[in-house]
Amino acid sequence: MTVEQSPAHNDVRNVYDGFGRIYGSVWGPNIHYGYWEDDADDSSVEVATDRLTDLMISGLDAKAGQRVLDIGCGIGNPAQRLIRTSDVNVVGITVSHIQVADATALAAEAGLADRATFQFADAMDMPFPDGSFDAAWAFESMWHMPDRGQVLSEAARVLRPGGRLAIADVIQRDPITSEGQVVLDHICENYAVRSLGTIDEYRTALAANGFVDVEIRDITDNVIRTLGLMADAFETVSDKLVDLVGAEQAASLIHFVRRFGAIPESGYVFLTAVRA
Repeated sequence: MTVEQSPAHNDVRNVYDGFGRIYGSVWGPNIHYGYWEDDADDSSVEVATDRLTDLMISGLDAKAGQRVLDIGCGIGNPAQRLIRTSDVNVVGITVSHIQVADATALAAEAGLADRATFQFADAMDMPFPDGSFDAAWAFESMWHMPDRGQVLSEAARVLRPGGRLAIADVIQRDPITSEGQVVLDHICENYAVRSLGTIDEYRTALAANGFVDVEIRDITDNVIRTLGLMADAFETVSDKLVDLVGAEQAASLIHFVRRFGAIPESGYVFLTAVRA
């Protein structure tokens, strides 16, 4: 089965090529969570999402001239910020042809076409030789992967020894209540999420795939505000959502995004590691 035929990848494409594009039209070019310093921080979504990108950039610690892999690149806005900040070259991969086209066009508009390239590829079977990259990141893409361990195995393969990996990911925090399970199940079933991993699972998978110097931070308290704001953003374009998925599903989408931001099981992790 090719990546084009994979049901899992089709689900991801449908999410981001469908209501994800509507969401992006009101949320902004950073299709990811924001980071707020504390409850009193009244930063805008644009500032907060850039701040989370900057946290990833800092954790990656890429050096000028290095080649960086963006695993699940979306439309490439974080990659552009990484290039400007660290003076690197980025190769982004995604299972959405629309995202490849959008990311390529946006990089060209920004004058970065020679530093940023994007291609259709499967993160669990990357089309790159061993040791192709100096660093890699996965920015809110791992929760869509059918097998996170396989993605980490591929990342270890294509990274040179000593190469750094940074991941920002939505996770599940224990214990799970009955209400929380209902919400988590809905998120998995409707957002092309195969499963929500845990911090312990990440520690085990990173070690099993040869990563060392692992540092993991639970930053849930800094980012969880995102989900309420995301629900608000969806409500401003509810008519477009209704046209796309119908009134009942549009209302359910907004409702469960808000609930996902209110349950203690909803978590978020930022981690860095080094390929041994």
